[in-house]
Amino acid sequence: MKPIRLMAGFLTVGFWTLMSRILGFVRDIVIAAQLGDGPVAEAFVVAFSLPNMFRRFFAEGAFNMAFVPIFSKKLEADDGPKTFATDAFSGLAAVVILVTLVAQAAMPWLVLAMASGFRADERFDLAVHFGRIAFPYILFISLAALLSGVLNASGRFTAAAAAPVLLNVILVTAMMIATATGGDFGTWLVWAVPVAGVAQFALVWTAASRAGFRLLPRRPRLTPDMKRLARVALPAMLAGGVVQVNLLVGRQVASYFDGAIQYLNLADRLYQLPLGVVAIAIGVVLLPDLSRRLAGKDTAGGRDAFNRATEFALLLTLPAATALALVADPIVSVLYQRGAFSAEAAVRTAQVTAIYGLGLPAFVLQKVLQPLYFARHNTRTPFYYALVAMVINAAVAIGGAFVIGFQAAAWATTLAGWAMVALLWLGSRGMGEAAAIDARLKRRAQRIVIASAVMGAALLGTEKLLGEALYVQHLRFGALAVLIIAGVVSYFGVAQAIGATSFAEIRRAMRRGPKGS
Repeated sequence: MKPIRLMAGFLTVGFWTLMSRILGFVRDIVIAAQLGDGPVAEAFVVAFSLPNMFRRFFAEGAFNMAFVPIFSKKLEADDGPKTFATDAFSGLAAVVILVTLVAQAAMPWLVLAMASGFRADERFDLAVHFGRIAFPYILFISLAALLSGVLNASGRFTAAAAAPVLLNVILVTAMMIATATGGDFGTWLVWAVPVAGVAQFALVWTAASRAGFRLLPRRPRLTPDMKRLARVALPAMLAGGVVQVNLLVGRQVASYFDGAIQYLNLADRLYQLPLGVVAIAIGVVLLPDLSRRLAGKDTAGGRDAFNRATEFALLLTLPAATALALVADPIVSVLYQRGAFSAEAAVRTAQVTAIYGLGLPAFVLQKVLQPLYFARHNTRTPFYYALVAMVINAAVAIGGAFVIGFQAAAWATTLAGWAMVALLWLGSRGMGEAAAIDARLKRRAQRIVIASAVMGAALLGTEKLLGEALYVQHLRFGALAVLIIAGVVSYFGVAQAIGATSFAEIRRAMRRGPKGS
């Protein structure tokens, strides 16, 4: 994949991810306004987190990181890619069905594992009930993730990138119906989750069928390729399990502070906007591209892909991190403070949003560095690094909770993220030319930092000038728009002027979409 096509792939996936995240904001704004930081809101957050946690463990994280490089190489060599994909599809379906059945019986213990602070109040029974309804989502979204891997490896990014939009469209629609009919808000919301899973699966299955990969389940077979997939996937699954342990620790800490799970969830949504747009785009496009290049002994091409992905990550991530860290208060106030969501709840959400903002570059850079390992079928080393990050996360979250309360969970996530980046970077130094930093990245990275600093100063100055207008009911939307425009104009203006980026390159990439986009 040429650099222009690689960038076009990033932009295609990034655009659809942005659409999904915007609708996710609409979803969370409505939930916050209707349910505030009360028990139904927290029960839904935990219930919805359960299938998503297992999804990342089985499909989008571990399984796909092992599946995509093997499938990409089979596709490149025309070595039975459809047969391999069908076997993987059938094996994954069998495992996830079994997990779903066990989870239904074990739901009370799963809720306690995620939020033991719920034990003594009404949140526990609500979370168990909601969890049993939402959990089957894992089956459809896990199979959709595998099909997305097939499409991405084939250079077809649009359907897979657009599928998450359906989730938020269906959830928002369900909430609108609940509001219009006077139905139970929480019930409508949680039943929409499995319905959305079916819709997402149908979209990517249809796209894969049209691309020549009409995968139908059959009796699972333990072929040599599947044994190889299992050997590569197991360490990645263990590493994914470590990441989920980190999330569990944060949830557990938050469950002992009223409303904290909702504060962390809404802050998570804010930093997930740039994280999702940039990191998911990079992960989706870079891994199959690196896998194909390594299979074809194209070391120089692999190095260029790695450097351009890093440049793309820094270009969009550093200014976002700067904004979240410096002006979280007006952002959170405008987006979430309404209805049942009070000013005090907004302040607490802004506090953890700023902390997550400091870790945003680390979360994205992990997605750039990990494909260097996964493309070489090395899933063990990232697992060992993840263990170190897990220890740091647990120590900061649990120990810090006694000193600074629920904010310790956010600090733990941020510090563990930077520790993981440091380890991945140091480990990649022995990978030769493909992982080397080129002169263009060194030059542009320095200039991106300068442009971000200028933007930070512009944001603080504009925030001071706007003053209370950012918090007055009928003025705050316009005031926030002015603040955002000041940040965007100052950042990209300086970035273009000092050579941190080139608008001409971005325009060329947007004109030349990848195959299937």
